[in-house]
Amino acid sequence: MWWAPPTPRVAPSIPARTQSAEGALAFAGVVAFTIILLLSPQNWIPALKPLRIAFLTAGVAAVSLLWHRWRQRTPLGMNRETLTCFALLTWAFVTLPLSYWPGGSAVTLTDLYVKAVIVFWLLASVITTLNRLLILATVLMLCTVPLAVTAVKNFVTGIFITETDVARIVGYDAGLSGNPNDLALMLNLLIPLGIALFMSARRTSVRILCLIVLGMNVLGVIVTFSRAGFIALAAIAGVYFIKLVRRPGRDRAWAFTMLAVATFSLPLLPSSYVDRVATVKSIDSDITGSSQIRWRDTVAAARFVAEHPIIGAGIGMDALALNTVRGEKWNQVHNVYFQYAVDLGVPGIALFLLLFVAVFKAASSSRRRLAHLPAHRDLFLLTEALEISLIVFALSGPFYPVAYNFYFYYIGGLALAARSVTDAALSAARPQRMPLP
Repeated sequence: MWWAPPTPRVAPSIPARTQSAEGALAFAGVVAFTIILLLSPQNWIPALKPLRIAFLTAGVAAVSLLWHRWRQRTPLGMNRETLTCFALLTWAFVTLPLSYWPGGSAVTLTDLYVKAVIVFWLLASVITTLNRLLILATVLMLCTVPLAVTAVKNFVTGIFITETDVARIVGYDAGLSGNPNDLALMLNLLIPLGIALFMSARRTSVRILCLIVLGMNVLGVIVTFSRAGFIALAAIAGVYFIKLVRRPGRDRAWAFTMLAVATFSLPLLPSSYVDRVATVKSIDSDITGSSQIRWRDTVAAARFVAEHPIIGAGIGMDALALNTVRGEKWNQVHNVYFQYAVDLGVPGIALFLLLFVAVFKAASSSRRRLAHLPAHRDLFLLTEALEISLIVFALSGPFYPVAYNFYFYYIGGLALAARSVTDAALSAARPQRMPLP
């Protein structure tokens, strides 16, 4: 590799303990970053804000990984998906001078998108074993507890956003869950991982804990009154039911148990929640006007892309672009796919779709290769969960302006990591051919 010094004829040996420690440091940095990303402790402890703890932990992980690869004379772990991701980032940089507001686009790049891309690469490179994948999945599941508890508490105590005509709770005080819609998306993306941990648990106490957390997560999604959250939650239930009912034994029993619980829980839903979800069928029936506004902005976005198919408005400039089409409303288009298309043109959305399809295929192929190997059931369940989380993002994409945020890039990085773990597990299980004497 161009970045590594020439390898001597006799490479210096590195003690196994040193290799393990370096890998452990990078992994610890990723775990710490994950906790900070989801829970934002600096918002609760003001003394942490000047320390930039998220940047610090991600930086430690990246530097440790690079140092480890340099010492070992191993490549950076670039694969087709990572190269596609960096190609999308490069296109955003190339179009920066042509942005409607180059300074604003530069801020979006440096303050958000570059970080998401780095985390995508980090996850795919650092999570190299099933144990690490299980640990990170457990951390993610436990991090949903404060999010869900806050959602339920705000609903019960009446802490609502007062500007809307429909009572909507205040979200969790963190960047990825600050409003109820984002909170619902975050919980829905992580619910499949909780289901995988529940199904792979050996101890009854662990299963009970997983069930409690999953129940809180589902309640958390419901009390956000997010219509996109409901669609994603229904998709999780539907996909899991179809998958589990086709399997023999205990998995099929879980499918019918889940169906029975969902059926008996429907009458317990608040009538106001049912009325809000029902507006999905008719845009004009939304009394808040948000559905009408989002449809208007989607149409405006389509018009802008038709008029600017190659060079868009610049990364993060979709609100400015829509102002030129339908007047100064200063609203972002609530659609991930149109965000890429408006900001980065057809090349931008094409690169993102290529990236998404490649990452989804990585998770899907891992799940298929493990499907008939009972010895790798834990890994199979995790790859299946990541596949379903990607389906959740794909279905939620038309309702969220989160193109450059961590939601997809975190799950996508985990999917690539799971593929690497799958490759290693299957390679180790393959019988080795003995050399001839």
